[in-house]
Amino acid sequence: MEILAFGVQADEKPLIERAFRGHHEVRCLDVFLNEDTAPIAAGYEAVSTSVNADLGPRVLEVLAAGGTRMIAQRSTGFNNIDLKVAERLGMTIARVSYYSPYSVAEFAWTLAMAVNRRIVRASTRTRDFDFRLDGLMGRDLHGRTAGVLGTGKIGEAFTRIAHGFGMKLLGWDIAENPACLELGMKYVPKEQLLAESDLVTLHVPLMPETRHLIDAAALRAMRDDAILVNSSRGGLIDTAALVTELRAGRFAGVGLDVYEAEAGLFFLDRSLEAIEDDTLARLVTFPNVLVTSHQAYYTGDAVGQIVDATVRNVLDYKAGRRSENVLVPRS
Repeated sequence: MEILAFGVQADEKPLIERAFRGHHEVRCLDVFLNEDTAPIAAGYEAVSTSVNADLGPRVLEVLAAGGTRMIAQRSTGFNNIDLKVAERLGMTIARVSYYSPYSVAEFAWTLAMAVNRRIVRASTRTRDFDFRLDGLMGRDLHGRTAGVLGTGKIGEAFTRIAHGFGMKLLGWDIAENPACLELGMKYVPKEQLLAESDLVTLHVPLMPETRHLIDAAALRAMRDDAILVNSSRGGLIDTAALVTELRAGRFAGVGLDVYEAEAGLFFLDRSLEAIEDDTLARLVTFPNVLVTSHQAYYTGDAVGQIVDATVRNVLDYKAGRRSENVLVPRS
């Protein structure tokens, strides 16, 4: 069987080809799966997709009509997939339920430290041989409070680093993580966490219940000099409301690796085009904001684990096995 893999990054391609070698043939494309590209999959029983693929009803119907019966998504999140339609069409859907939580947690800390210590501004200046320190003052995080929204595997990894910094720890989740409690974390209501934290980081999945978890009211509840980091899903933050607060001069720094309207933008080169998204265009102009292109997961360790899990998902599908990665089982 030959698998068609959409949205494959240049660094990712050799890992995918090597992982599938000896099992199945794989064809890698750098284009992302959407309504325009879905017809390319005609004749492929199995398709692998990236996190920004469009797997809504129309795309799924085109894939099913072309003979696709299995979709192996190379991510943990699956809010881009209409699972009910996939089930109706008799398609098997699998994801990657686990990969290195350290990749995302460490990158979240990279964002936090970069905005706190004004690293991007400093680097830009020194490239122009401007070595002034004006406007570069940060602050110690030791002794300050880190608020972690979502204390699963990634949130726990972030918490361990915060503990190493000597920070006070506040957490919010539907269930308390014993490992975080052992580190001294205190679980509090979201409103209290936002009001008391110097650093707020998001590590919850995007679901209807968590969409705009950080809305206008939540942003207003935060300290004026707080740092906000999101390396989870863009839809967790009401970006328009965030821009409003930033225009009012609030927040010491904001680090975003995700954006709620990133589909069609992130992972692509749009440097020669006019960006029609006014909210994003405004967001990146703030000197205390750092936006990266959904790269928190992008380490050789994590991508290798994602690719290996994707291969296992395809092999399980062919063998009729079911694992914890299956979202819609084979009918």
